[in-house]
Amino acid sequence: MNLSRLLLILAPLVSCAFTSLAVADECQLNLSQPVLDYGLMNRAIRPDGAPERNLGVRNLSLNLSCSQPTDVSLFYRAMAATAERFHFADRGSYQIRIRDAVLDGHSVDIGLIAAPGQPPTQTASTLTWRPGHGVVAVQAGAPSQGRTFSAQLEVTAWVQEQGMQLRDALTWETTGVFDAIAPGLTREATLRARFAPAACEPTLSNGGLVDFGTLTKNDLSADKSTRLPPKSLTLTVGCDAPTPFALVMHDNRLGSATVNSEIYYGLGKDRRDNKIGLYSLNVDPNDASADRYPRLYRTDSTTGGKAWSSSNSNPIPIGKTSYLAFTDSAGSNAGPVLIQTLSTRVTVQAVIAPTNNLDLSSAIDLDGAGTIEIIYL
Repeated sequence: MNLSRLLLILAPLVSCAFTSLAVADECQLNLSQPVLDYGLMNRAIRPDGAPERNLGVRNLSLNLSCSQPTDVSLFYRAMAATAERFHFADRGSYQIRIRDAVLDGHSVDIGLIAAPGQPPTQTASTLTWRPGHGVVAVQAGAPSQGRTFSAQLEVTAWVQEQGMQLRDALTWETTGVFDAIAPGLTREATLRARFAPAACEPTLSNGGLVDFGTLTKNDLSADKSTRLPPKSLTLTVGCDAPTPFALVMHDNRLGSATVNSEIYYGLGKDRRDNKIGLYSLNVDPNDASADRYPRLYRTDSTTGGKAWSSSNSNPIPIGKTSYLAFTDSAGSNAGPVLIQTLSTRVTVQAVIAPTNNLDLSSAIDLDGAGTIEIIYL
C-alpha cells in the first residue's frame, strides 16, 4: 500500500516534467544580434555640454515561435540603473524600446507587466521596457497567446561625461537575458563599448636641442658652480580634443645631477665619472597661451592630481613627480581646465660644477637629456 501511494504521488511530477520539456522543444527564441557593439569612443568626439553622452542606438529583432499557441510573455533580466534604464558598467546606462510587435502575422500592441500572469500596467504600440518588468502581446485590450511573436528592439546607451576622462583604454561589457517564461527559453544579449583616452602630443622647438656652444676653462669657476646663460625653447602640446592634463619631466641621465632634487636633472659625467652639473626646465605662465583663454595660471599637485595648489602666475620648474598644469582662474584649487592646444616658453637653466671637481684633460660634452610626459587627468 505504501508503494502504491508513492507511485501515485510521483506520477503527476513525472508527467509535468515531460510536458515542460515538450513545450521547450517545440519553441525557439532567437535574437538577430546577440552582441550590440557601440564602437570606439574618445574625446575627439566633442562633448555637447550635457552631463552624459549618447553612444547611439542599436537595433535587433526578437522572435519567439512555437508549434502550439503559447503564452508569449517575455522578461528581460539585467541590473537596473533607474526606473527606465539598465546598468552599463560604472558610469553608463542603457534603455530598451520595443515596437512593431506582430503575433501570428497580425500587428499587436505591447503590454508592460510586473510579473507573469498579471494584467498590463501600460499598453501601447511602442514601450520602454522597464527593469523588473516583462512584455506581452495585447489584442483588444487583453493579453493574447500565439504561435509566433516578433518585435523590434531599439537599445540606446549613454555614458556620463566623467566616464570619458580616461588615462587608459578600456572596454565596457554588460549582459542581459531575455526570458520566455512559458517555454522556459532564454537568450543572452551583450552590450559592448570601447573607450580611449584623448591623445596629446608634446613637441619642442629645434627638435628639443639646447646648444650652449663651446665653453673654455676660463668661462668656468674653479671653486664655485657656474650658471650658464639661459636658453629657451617653445613647448607645444596638441590634443585631439579639449583635455585636462599635466606635465612631468623624466631625467634620462638619472643620477648624474650634482644636486639631488625634484626639479634638477643631470648633465652626464666626465670620463672619470664626475658629475658635470645640472639643469632645470622652467615654465612662466605669463608666457603661456591655450585655446581661447585670455590668460593662464599654473597649478601643481604633489598628490597625483587628488589636490591642487592655489593657482598663480609665478614661474615654476617642471618636476619629476609633481604635476604641473594650467587653469584660467587665479587663486583656484579646482585643478586644470580642459586644453586642446597649449604653447609655452620653457627656459633651460644649466649649472656647471666647479672645474676643480672635473677632469678637463679632454673635452667634456654636456650630455643632459630628459623627456616631458603628458599625464591625463
